[in-house]
Amino acid sequence: MAGDKPLSQHDIDELLGSVSKPSKPADDVKTSSRQERFGGVKEPNPSERPFDPGTQHRVVRERLHTLEIINERFARQFRMNLFNLLRRNADISVESVRYQRFQDFSDKLPTPINLNIIAMKPLRGTALVVFPQNMVSMIVENLFGGDGRFITKNEAREFTGTEQRIINRVLNLAMDAYQEAWRAVFQLRISYIRSEMQPKFASITSSPSEIVVTTTFHLEVGNLDSSFQICMPYSMIEPLRDRLTNLRADASSATDKAWRERIKQELQSSDVELTTNFLDIPVRLPQVMALKVGDVLPVTLPKTVTATVSGLPVLECEYGSLNKHRALRVTKILENHAVANPTRTEKASVYGPATSEDYNDD
Repeated sequence: MAGDKPLSQHDIDELLGSVSKPSKPADDVKTSSRQERFGGVKEPNPSERPFDPGTQHRVVRERLHTLEIINERFARQFRMNLFNLLRRNADISVESVRYQRFQDFSDKLPTPINLNIIAMKPLRGTALVVFPQNMVSMIVENLFGGDGRFITKNEAREFTGTEQRIINRVLNLAMDAYQEAWRAVFQLRISYIRSEMQPKFASITSSPSEIVVTTTFHLEVGNLDSSFQICMPYSMIEPLRDRLTNLRADASSATDKAWRERIKQELQSSDVELTTNFLDIPVRLPQVMALKVGDVLPVTLPKTVTATVSGLPVLECEYGSLNKHRALRVTKILENHAVANPTRTEKASVYGPATSEDYNDD
């Protein structure tokens, strides 16, 4: 009909959709509703998925800032250790830190591969240091003077005895560097347990769906490069979560103690000027101008005087002479609230606030 309005694209899509999805007959609707009412089998809905508690994994939302600092320290320390071994500059950088299921991590590992299981006491559980085959070949090539021009393609074979001994040397250097990187945050004792070549024999979690923290490092030596990984269960480092999520947790009590000792030594070796005012004579300027040679000013000397440092009274002293020199004998250390009380060992060498009772038992 010429007077009718032409169909829009939306109307055409609606018509095509109704054709491709035919309506359900009334008999089928009655049958399905009757089955649901009397406990029959319900037809599956494509939008619904079965829930399996065994495949669910926790979500780690916080970011472990301090662990990133530990990884950077490890990269610097391991770089120096490899230079001492290879006598060539090695560039190590942190690529990524991932939180994933252990099953996902192990599925991406090629075989064969060097999987080293280590313990990090007093933390519970074990961790993995993963050295791929191309990294082992690269280190062997550089250790024996090669430059990578004639390096052979990696083959699916087991490591030779020489390669295994070199892996053990590199692993010891990595464990020493990683233990040193953790020292400022938490004291760890890292030890080697065993090595495997198949991921299924190197399980470090009780369940494949358990979350692990995987750090990937990139290694470059000359024209060759490779990557290696350190993998640890999240449950292993979860007791240290507060320290690892807080950036200020990197400053440990041991580091603070070292700084305090250093500052104390610097303060003790510094020179200060100790001054003592014996008495004050109140006179006017005309009286001072009228004084002549031979005049006598009557004064009464006090029994004790106060010694000051930069205007701050610190000592109460008696005065006299010793070896033909004027001398002061300390009778009391004055207490000043502006200065913290020194410890027992500091009082003999540092003028500070204290009380005379601290010296009665000497």
